[in-house]
Amino acid sequence: MPIIVNLDVMMAKRKMSLTELSEKVGITMANLSILKTGKAKAVRLETLEAICRILNCQPGDILEYRDE
Repeated sequence: MPIIVNLDVMMAKRKMSLTELSEKVGITMANLSILKTGKAKAVRLETLEAICRILNCQPGDILEYRDE
């Protein structure tokens, strides 16, 4: 898959757990885990915005395109 999800990297940089991010963003841990592992088929812009706000980052810090 050419879209790489670097959510775990940003969470580690901010020293934030999956549980803490889940609570702050208002998304279930299961759905956040699916996104974190790159298995999500889509992500709502509203959710991406909330994640970026909580982690104080840009969408490009979380999502990366790699040409295979």
